[in-house]
Amino acid sequence: MSEENKKAELPAHRDKRFDGVRDTWYWKLSKPVRVVVHFVIRTRNAYIHYGGFKGMYRRWKQKKGEASKRLDFGTKSFPNAEERRREEETVFPREIKISVLVPLYNTPEKFLREMIDSVVTQTYKNWELCLADGSDDKHTDVGRICQEYIEKDSRIKYQKIEKNLGISGNTNVCFSMATGNFIGLFDHDDVMHPSLLFECVKTVCEKDADYVYTDEATFTSPNLDDLIVLHFKPDYSPDNLRANNYICHFSMFDADLLKKTGLFRPEYDGSQDHDMILRLTEEAKHVCHIPKILYYWRSHPNSVAADIGAKTYAIDAAKRAVHDHMRDYYGIEVEVESTRAFPTIFQIKYPINGEPLISIVIPNKDHVEDLRRCITSIEKKSTWKNYEIVVVENNSVEQSIRDYYKELESDPKVKIVTYEGGFNYSRINNVGVKETKGEYLLFLNNDTEVISPDWMEQLLMYAQRKDVGAVGAKLYYADNTIQHAGVVIGLGAHRSAGHTHYKMPREHLGYMGRLCYAQDVTAVTGACLMVKKSIYEEVDGLDESFTISLNDVDLCLKIREKGYLNIFTPFAELYHYESKTRGMEEGEKLRRYERECAHFRDKWKEQLDAGDPYYNPNFSLDYSDFTLRF
Repeated sequence: MSEENKKAELPAHRDKRFDGVRDTWYWKLSKPVRVVVHFVIRTRNAYIHYGGFKGMYRRWKQKKGEASKRLDFGTKSFPNAEERRREEETVFPREIKISVLVPLYNTPEKFLREMIDSVVTQTYKNWELCLADGSDDKHTDVGRICQEYIEKDSRIKYQKIEKNLGISGNTNVCFSMATGNFIGLFDHDDVMHPSLLFECVKTVCEKDADYVYTDEATFTSPNLDDLIVLHFKPDYSPDNLRANNYICHFSMFDADLLKKTGLFRPEYDGSQDHDMILRLTEEAKHVCHIPKILYYWRSHPNSVAADIGAKTYAIDAAKRAVHDHMRDYYGIEVEVESTRAFPTIFQIKYPINGEPLISIVIPNKDHVEDLRRCITSIEKKSTWKNYEIVVVENNSVEQSIRDYYKELESDPKVKIVTYEGGFNYSRINNVGVKETKGEYLLFLNNDTEVISPDWMEQLLMYAQRKDVGAVGAKLYYADNTIQHAGVVIGLGAHRSAGHTHYKMPREHLGYMGRLCYAQDVTAVTGACLMVKKSIYEEVDGLDESFTISLNDVDLCLKIREKGYLNIFTPFAELYHYESKTRGMEEGEKLRRYERECAHFRDKWKEQLDAGDPYYNPNFSLDYSDFTLRF
């Protein structure tokens, strides 16, 4: 997350026209009415979103618990005397010297001292602090303060830059001063957790990492315990990183990586950190994430002086950084567009190669209106035309569906195949796949309805990539709440798998904007899932021991075991009228579901014990809305 993304969490510059309205008598007079109306609207939305007053009360308790939990990530998390002694006395198997790079520019004295003090008080001692000062002539006190610290600690280095070279150029001066075998990037007005460098070195030694990053928090200056935003990140996720600089702070990497990537590039000023991190992680052999808040990002008026929307140079630099990275490393010319979440959170459009045939496989039993709506929406709304539909008929008893099948006989794109065995979702789809001719398979439930016309293109642009396995869509219930936006293993009451952002409003931005960009996930739902046919066959298709549930998650885990990424994209949208086809889970169905959950937990025990790599362990597994674990 870059400086621009940090501003996303803070108030934007107000429109002056709005300020004019705020000063009128009628605006002031209408305040009581507006307060009541807004309260009613918020209450109504909350009632719908949380499923009634009971759900609202549960959420209130969560919020109360989270407010208390937030304090645990501030100074309460600092090591006590015993912990500090233990960390200071730890001897690591590798000799690692960290060069902490800080470009200075007109840094206020208080911020400068707190920044340097947070390095000096680190429990890990083998570091050097490289300060390159590009301050103007009115801020000579920056150099004076640095010299004061240098006299006390020889590990601090300082160089005055006669002419300000910009953020990239000034940081590159820091690089020229560095003698460490690892590099850490640090902002001049931020603060380190005392155990930050210790935890980074520990991870490097334990996991043989050459790039590590941590979670972070934004705090209101000067109170380190007044945390505004807690940013709990996923493990390394290349698609997330291309869509937005989620890694950002704190990053530490092997200095040898710079021989491959080069230094900061001034042509990307405004998004130089995103450009650098994209290149470094691409060259790194092992990128590791430390799921602890170890970096504190200061919020103060000067850090958010203007609306990022007006800083087109920064937005353009970020788009170019992503575009050029994909061109230089992969030879792919992508389009990079800002999303509704924030100007520097991107939708990336990959080119589609050729016009491959997509085989849509739809299991069906009766429910003629569902199937008719599904197929009609495909044929009338889809802009992708090279597809076939294979409907797998399974023990229908109603004449109406037989009549509809006869209608479909005249449609050259539709083929009806019959499976006469007992209901087994996996087996039915496997039978359907044998009848397909396409290079790509698109599994689709009969109770879905297309919303976005380019839904197949949005899935295909990712499925075509050599490193991608399954691709899933964003699905909504009929009431426009979210049914699917990616699957997390271990989530939910059965600790098998669950959907994130479940039942949130359709227009919700998601945690840190996650509902607005394509991202790496462990699994996606089989209600709308695209995969290369060759990959599907490589993993032996759907496991027929999962007759109803979790077969899609099992498929995605098998795909991931082969080294492929699974991706959720919010730009392929459909309605999913879930539970209409086979009803709610109860009685024998519920018992069968519980048996399949147990089977899933047994088969994927190692992965479940390790935790979902794309879901931070600081989040609760009881809720799907990224509630803190407490």
